[in-house]
Amino acid sequence: VGDKVMVLARSGLWQEVVTVPVNQTFPMPEGMSFEEAAALLVNYITAYMILFDFGNLRPNQSVLIHMAAGGVGTAAIQLCKTVENVTIFGTASASKHESLKESGVAHPIDYRTMDYAEEVRKISPKGVDIVLDPLGGSDTSKAFNLLKPMGKLITYGVANLLTGQKRNLMAMAKTWWNQFSINALQLLHQNKAVCGYHLGYMDEEVELLRSVVAKLVNLYSQGKIKPKIDSVWPFDQVS
Repeated sequence: VGDKVMVLARSGLWQEVVTVPVNQTFPMPEGMSFEEAAALLVNYITAYMILFDFGNLRPNQSVLIHMAAGGVGTAAIQLCKTVENVTIFGTASASKHESLKESGVAHPIDYRTMDYAEEVRKISPKGVDIVLDPLGGSDTSKAFNLLKPMGKLITYGVANLLTGQKRNLMAMAKTWWNQFSINALQLLHQNKAVCGYHLGYMDEEVELLRSVVAKLVNLYSQGKIKPKIDSVWPFDQVS
């Protein structure tokens, strides 16, 4: 009773009072603010599982992180820094490059003015070991082609379906049409892996999620990860 907890739930948290199953709650570590707790679970569980459980990130590897200044991107950069000598490529608009460099991105790329695949190849002709793909559509094909042999592509979203503030039907149709498709025989010839991840469908995996959160809490307590809070808003201004 009275424990400070962080909550992992799909919906219904935009309330002043909520009821959630106890297995969706995790004790907050010492010194963590409620704002950090709110920002931690979804972003860091996602980044941790795609980088380590699927990506098997190891020292001296290279990673391409799309939307590197976003929530999962920020978490992924910090987690990459817990492994020795990982080279990070990150796509983001030019205004964010300076802060990305400070956080450990060796090669920020402005996806608006450059072909990011070309830019990666200029620096690393063989490509990269891991691509984190929240974009979907034709970008997933580009990601697959950027992988080195034994490389891994983890797709975890379809941001290309959302253009601006509202869903654009043409953009959705185009993304759907361009959705990456490959069969097992082609994979075998390429020596590459394609993985799909969606935290929203992990509800039943209580033990697995608990073990990931325990690792994240440990990293937080060591000062190796820390959510970046952009701004804090009162309820009456949220909309």
